[in-house]
Amino acid sequence: MIKNLDKKIRAYALKNAIAYNGKANSGSVLSSLFNEGLKKEEVNGIMPKIQQVIKEIEKLSLSEQEKEYEKLHEVISERHGREGLPELPNAKKGKVIMRFRPAPSGPLHVGHIISNLASSLYVKKYGGKFYVIIDDTDPETTVLESYKRIKEDCDWIFGNVHKYLNSSDMVENHYEYAEKLIKKDSAYVCICSQENFKKFSLEKRNCPCRNLSVKENLERWKKMLGKKGYRFSQVQSVSSKLGQYKEGEAVLRFKTPNEFGGMSHKNPAMRDFPLARINVKSHPIQKNKYRVWPLMNLAVAVDDMEYRMTHIIRGKDHKDNAERQKMMFKVFNKEYPWTFFIGRIKFTDLVLSKRKISSLIKAGEFSGHDDEKLPTISSLKKRGYKPETFVKFIEQRGLTGVDKVISGKDFFESLDVFNR
Repeated sequence: MIKNLDKKIRAYALKNAIAYNGKANSGSVLSSLFNEGLKKEEVNGIMPKIQQVIKEIEKLSLSEQEKEYEKLHEVISERHGREGLPELPNAKKGKVIMRFRPAPSGPLHVGHIISNLASSLYVKKYGGKFYVIIDDTDPETTVLESYKRIKEDCDWIFGNVHKYLNSSDMVENHYEYAEKLIKKDSAYVCICSQENFKKFSLEKRNCPCRNLSVKENLERWKKMLGKKGYRFSQVQSVSSKLGQYKEGEAVLRFKTPNEFGGMSHKNPAMRDFPLARINVKSHPIQKNKYRVWPLMNLAVAVDDMEYRMTHIIRGKDHKDNAERQKMMFKVFNKEYPWTFFIGRIKFTDLVLSKRKISSLIKAGEFSGHDDEKLPTISSLKKRGYKPETFVKFIEQRGLTGVDKVISGKDFFESLDVFNR
């Protein structure tokens, strides 16, 4: 139970009433209490108290409300007493570089706003560059229509995108870094089956490919790429007799440093994770230009190094990915950006999976991406929400690593307070 709960209910109700000419909103008070640690199962017991307090304070004049709030404001956590987001560590004026990496696999939704709007706001506050890098190096899941929607949605919600980039336009750059990793003996081409490698990992044993020389790995890398998959002169000169690996026959793996435990790393997810694979499916933009595609950790690490990210705010589900990317930064003697893992708002009744939304639209469950029953950005625009509404919400919530569980109804009720 929240400490000083009754006082906090009254303090938040008074604060909200003062901001809106003496009239408080129960949804706003509830939202503030969620940020204090209120649990979903406690709502039914708390709501009558909130409503009773609101009735009481609305009988007071605005000046009486202000006097009472002066006595109670200290019980509200400091985070909610300040304006805007907390200071960003190690931020230099005009030098903050941050990014949002949406995958073009379906419509953006309210979850993307919650996880990424803070990055945009920090760049506005300090000055710098905010990139939207479309994560499109998986031809299996990339949807052509998503590129245009992503730009429209990001222009609307952020309003300060410095540049839109497609990660698939930087594949040859990813190749260069991959080759450098091989030459540093920090990556190798593995031709073990997925089942066999999994067995080696579980047994904390090196697979036979791990001990190959740099020269042998470079030859294998060329076989992965093939003549059509790589446009650098040293590979174009490779004899066609060398042949090519087929899809599924080879994968480029990061060689987890022994200083971190190598194949005995305490976290199995860190043991020689994959960096690139062969995929001959046609890409919506690049078509059949490449047969080897960088996986997410290679693409993200390289793009972050190349565009000199200074700060990253990302979901807690990316903690392992951040550790993988940090190891790659270390190989290149580069400082890893300051990173914060933001807590998610877990909705009990909203569909947030982009692929599921797309499939339900195709099945006729929804009329389109802007169906008002969906939590997509295009739907939010259609329903009359404004970008400023979400700015206020994010500023009140602050940077928190705590996950919240809430229904869509309760969330939008609290959001409506900021949309007045």
